[in-house]
Amino acid sequence: MSRDGKALILQIQGLDCAEEVAILRREIGPLVGGEANLSFDVLKGQMTVLPTAAPVSLEPLVQAIRKTGMNAAPVRNARATRPEAEAWWTRHGRLLLTGASATLTAFGFLWHGIAAGSWLEALGSEGAGLAPAVPLMARAIYAIAVVTGMSLVLPKAWFSLKRLRPDMNLLMTLAVCGAMALGEWFEAASVAALFALSLTLEAWSVGRARRAIEKLLDLALPVVRVLDAQGGIQEVEPESVEVGTLFQIRPGERIALDGEVVRGISDVNQAPITGESVAVTKEPGSIVFAGTVNGGGSLEVRSTKASADTTLANIIHLVGQAQQNRAPSERWVDRFAERYTPAVLAIALAVLLFPTVVLGQPFTPWLYQSLVLLVIACPCALVISTPVSVVAALAAAARNGVLVKGGAHMETPARLRAIALDKTGTLTEGKPAVVQVVALSGHTEEELLERAAAMEAHSDHPLARAVMEYCAQRSVAPLPAEGFVMIPGKGAFAKWNGKEFWLGSHRYLEERGQETPAVHEQLEALSRDGHTVVVIGNSDHVCGFLALADRIRPESKATVASLREAGVEHIVMLSGDNQGTAEAIGREAGVDEVRADLLPADKLTAIADLVSRYGTVAMVGDGINDAPALSLATIGIAMGAAGSDTAMEAADVALMSDDLSKLPWLIRHSRRMLGIIRANIILSLGVKGLFVLLTIWGHASLWTAIAADMGVSLLVIFNALRLLRIR
Repeated sequence: MSRDGKALILQIQGLDCAEEVAILRREIGPLVGGEANLSFDVLKGQMTVLPTAAPVSLEPLVQAIRKTGMNAAPVRNARATRPEAEAWWTRHGRLLLTGASATLTAFGFLWHGIAAGSWLEALGSEGAGLAPAVPLMARAIYAIAVVTGMSLVLPKAWFSLKRLRPDMNLLMTLAVCGAMALGEWFEAASVAALFALSLTLEAWSVGRARRAIEKLLDLALPVVRVLDAQGGIQEVEPESVEVGTLFQIRPGERIALDGEVVRGISDVNQAPITGESVAVTKEPGSIVFAGTVNGGGSLEVRSTKASADTTLANIIHLVGQAQQNRAPSERWVDRFAERYTPAVLAIALAVLLFPTVVLGQPFTPWLYQSLVLLVIACPCALVISTPVSVVAALAAAARNGVLVKGGAHMETPARLRAIALDKTGTLTEGKPAVVQVVALSGHTEEELLERAAAMEAHSDHPLARAVMEYCAQRSVAPLPAEGFVMIPGKGAFAKWNGKEFWLGSHRYLEERGQETPAVHEQLEALSRDGHTVVVIGNSDHVCGFLALADRIRPESKATVASLREAGVEHIVMLSGDNQGTAEAIGREAGVDEVRADLLPADKLTAIADLVSRYGTVAMVGDGINDAPALSLATIGIAMGAAGSDTAMEAADVALMSDDLSKLPWLIRHSRRMLGIIRANIILSLGVKGLFVLLTIWGHASLWTAIAADMGVSLLVIFNALRLLRIR
């Protein structure tokens, strides 16, 4: 929308399912330059007019939405970490009307039964409709029950009738009006109350999934303890904290903002954000996330992101937007419902006219049966069966540290046939580590490490940092040295007790001419296996060497095996490293194929090849160079915690804990969701088919039909919400 280039977000009262979304797309689309300029978040009940929309003011939009039977109000803060307070009626009005309708129906039935002296007569002729005259007071009570139960439905039904686009609201309104015209007041009131209850359950189920996601909102702290230049502490709101501000986190406190630890050491529980079950040690230089819980130590942290841009805020925002990217199952149900409802009206008309006009049978009984058919054929349970399942699956995935950016991407993992895994930072930890220390010529490992640490302490090269980290783990302190000199691009040397020692690469060793055939063979073997070597020597001989490698993640091998068990046919590792290094990692991980020496464009070609061979392909990566491949794959999966922002944006799924074992879990979770969706669809259509037969045989009534439909709605809702319990 808009003249200032920003999106306009409207809170829509009455936006609970895909049917309302379809109505709003048809009615609002022409006002904003097409349906593509609209997006919807059923979870939050919001419609967004995108910045690409044609200029339009707020009032025409609100008026157009009101004509559909819904109401709208602008949302002031789209990325607020806490929801705006809703009016009491917005939160409780539907439930109150439903309760009132049910209570009045029961009261009317009691009055009717007492006045008539027969409960069977109050139910209808033989309990199956066509009741005798209803007392005036009972009729008035039933009428109020109908108006109360249908008050939220009637505006939508009227809109549907005006547009000649029949929907379930119109079906129910016709059934209720027809029942009253026939004198079936109890059944009319029962249908109104039960349909209102069905819609309330639908809204509740979406709200249940919404609340599962909004639990994340409780992770955001209301205040931040900011440190000033004099060391004083001031408590301020997170929204007012600028990037680069120093703030304090006390033991046991929830972290308010993303940042980098400046001072202190503590274990932090990251489960709310990453799904990790084990606390992670944080020390100076470590990154912390908003919403995680500090352990027993005090930390001083410098903020790296504004409150609205924290990892927590992004998770809430992305999961909230997930319904915009709808699953194929949802789209199929929508298309089916569009054709299904007019077809039901045609069949109901045929049930009325064929026996009466062609066969000459009485009009009233068949009018009643046609009304029963309208009720049982209502697609309510069918329409809600899929979106509730998808929303529940998305919420469960988010709680388990897997951020899926839409229903379409929630279905795809179930159909994966091939997976491409980036090497560095995905299958491996993405940083070198010392894996072997070889001491030669009478030197000890400790002596070798002391000299290596003394020379590497002057460098911030990744290999130097890895050597220093290894020495710290082994409690080896650098040996005091004299005359340290750095040799650019080659290594360094220093003196101990007047004797010169040097440190450098295999190539530097060859340049010095001190390499023996035995040492050469050892170094070449290590190089073939993907190791980088740091050699240490003196003027007389080679003292030994350190072998470093980018270590495979502890879970990588088990994950590859689990992916095969989950039915993935082909697992490929893609790497920019040389063939030898890549082959070594690939063998250790157990992948089927290794492609090495790849530039970003080559990775793109590799993904295109896999898609042509296998159809449904996932790409898993973490770096900027993986972004093109992530976009091209059927589904792109980013390593969320350590991955680049570019990779996160390009991907469809983010593993927030960088835990590869979540991949097979995601595949199984996706299949569970599809299984529940199929079961719900079959159940919904099966019950409707049974009642169609009962209606044609004349053995169904209005209230039993709506009770059965509500029962099916309950079953599909609770079946779908089982996904929320998945761990």
